[in-house]
Amino acid sequence: MPQYSSADSVAGRLTRWPAFPYGVWVRVSLWASVTVVAVLFGWGAWQRRWIADDGLIVLRTTRNMLAGNGPVFNAGERVEANTSTAWSYLMYLGGLVSGSARLEYVALTFALLLSVLGIVLVMLGTARLYAPTLRGRQALLLPAGALVYIAVPPARDFATSGLENGLVLAYLGLLWWMMVCWSQAPRGQRTSRAFDLTLAGVAGFSVLVRPELALVGGLALVMVLVATQGWRRRALIVVAGGLLPVAYQIFRMGYYGLLFPGTALAKDATGAKWQQGFTYLANFNQPYLLWAPAVLLIGLAVMVLLLCGRPSRGVRPVRRDTGWPARAVQSPTAVVVFILVSGILQAAYWIRQGGDFMHGRVLLTPLFCLLAPVAVIPLMLPDGRRMARGAGYLYAGATSVLWLAVAGWSLWTANSPGMGSDATRVTYTGIVDERRFYAQATGHAHPLTAADYLDYPRMRAVVTAIENTPDGALLLPSGNYDMWDVVPAYPPPPDAPPDYVGPHTVFFTNLGMLGMNVGLDVRVIDQIGLANPLAAHTARIEDGRIGHDKNLFPDWAVAEGPFFKEKPYIPSYLDEDWIRQAEAALKCPETESVLTAIRAPMGARRFLSNLLHAAEFTRYRIDRVPLYELRRCGLPIPEPVNAPYTGLPPTGP
Repeated sequence: MPQYSSADSVAGRLTRWPAFPYGVWVRVSLWASVTVVAVLFGWGAWQRRWIADDGLIVLRTTRNMLAGNGPVFNAGERVEANTSTAWSYLMYLGGLVSGSARLEYVALTFALLLSVLGIVLVMLGTARLYAPTLRGRQALLLPAGALVYIAVPPARDFATSGLENGLVLAYLGLLWWMMVCWSQAPRGQRTSRAFDLTLAGVAGFSVLVRPELALVGGLALVMVLVATQGWRRRALIVVAGGLLPVAYQIFRMGYYGLLFPGTALAKDATGAKWQQGFTYLANFNQPYLLWAPAVLLIGLAVMVLLLCGRPSRGVRPVRRDTGWPARAVQSPTAVVVFILVSGILQAAYWIRQGGDFMHGRVLLTPLFCLLAPVAVIPLMLPDGRRMARGAGYLYAGATSVLWLAVAGWSLWTANSPGMGSDATRVTYTGIVDERRFYAQATGHAHPLTAADYLDYPRMRAVVTAIENTPDGALLLPSGNYDMWDVVPAYPPPPDAPPDYVGPHTVFFTNLGMLGMNVGLDVRVIDQIGLANPLAAHTARIEDGRIGHDKNLFPDWAVAEGPFFKEKPYIPSYLDEDWIRQAEAALKCPETESVLTAIRAPMGARRFLSNLLHAAEFTRYRIDRVPLYELRRCGLPIPEPVNAPYTGLPPTGP
């Protein structure tokens, strides 16, 4: 074991890589733990590999970007259908680099690698947290919280899935590691300007990973600002932390005409569904008894504090008094509090939101944060230096028993059936095991590509229906899973070329599988509002299924398109009067302004107008019932198609 001649050399060693130089057993056990957990997580995630329908939504946007249509879901309609800006552009970059490789495989590769990287970074960050207390002591660093995380089945499900969960893990792992490094700067000394600015940039980037992660990154940025001395350096930190997110926010407001992603508008992210949120929390906890590892990990944390003492800065020279607030904030204890508070805030946010319709997905982030301080734990080998040898054996034995209990729970949970028989059924909770649902519905154990989803009900039929309607049509889902109801488009103009293909619009919930199996010239919209601007601006249905609690009637899709609007061309479940009323309601001046903001050609004037009116457009709501929308706008009601006989002369609107 190396010896150090001065406190300065100790301080220097702790601020350089590697961060944990004390003792062969510490280093070997740490890297062994990291390797084993990374391999187990990667292998477990690969065994459950898949691409979700929502993951395919991202790839439809990627296809449009690669085709030169911009970051949109439908060409000519600027709708931000993806929540994670960083994930969207990472997929675009992957598509550019990979060339002819399938985008699904690009998403799978990035998601898996980033998920494993996240678990590695969080373990290294926690190991560094305990490095000062392990100086000169014999100990083993064992995985604890990291084992708990990878054991939970949804963690392995969403390690692939084509969604941004892997990016979130990598981001949080990096931020945790950097915050621990920052907290261990020698007392009285500053971390380097480059490190502080990089940390500020990483913290500010949070909102581009996912909007709600601003609660995490923003708190980290505030801590760095409090600990920083000098207004000039603070100004640089603000610029580093805010430059990229502010620049993108300006772009979002000017390009999309909204203050936040379209997905947040579609799901009314500012709303509150506490009761559903607690139902979601119970749904996540019940199959795995998550309270059990929580109790065990708290016990391990207590053992660590008793054996190691509070994580401290070690022996450092005091060269300049930076003041109590700075010393208190830039400390390992404060950073541990930071990550725990971040986890609690994330959990509270999602419970307030009502959770999600995918089992466990949105609670993985708070779980990851709460487990970070005990991702690994030191098993101190008794040496008689800090306590009597007998007490040392007692504490080491208690720690070993608790750790074995955590390992046993992890093994049991890793093989848990999860939601059991309710996994693929949409019950009153609205929550399903999304991976198992689509594996069952498609007949593929690992649905990875858009082609795999052609075996989902209606998917092959929609491709056939588009081929059979060269003059264009609106396709609506039929009660028969092998058919689509067709509303024909207006006939082509007399001077249309021989190879003319009319406009196609498909109105369906599953945007990802649909959008990736049809051409980019086909407009794909939904009743929920993820890709449909009209549906997005309707009010949230209070008792609707979580994540699907907007429902625009298909009459609007007929009304706004170049499709026949009367019988016998429309299905029997559509109403001619509703269609005529919806057509009239689309002329509401405020609605026209919202639609013009995203459909008119983009130029400097349009960008500036959207920028100035983004808040107004974000607040705007329409009524999904055409008659009520006409009354809200003060527009005349069209004459009924088949007015009932009253014996009275007809009256005006």
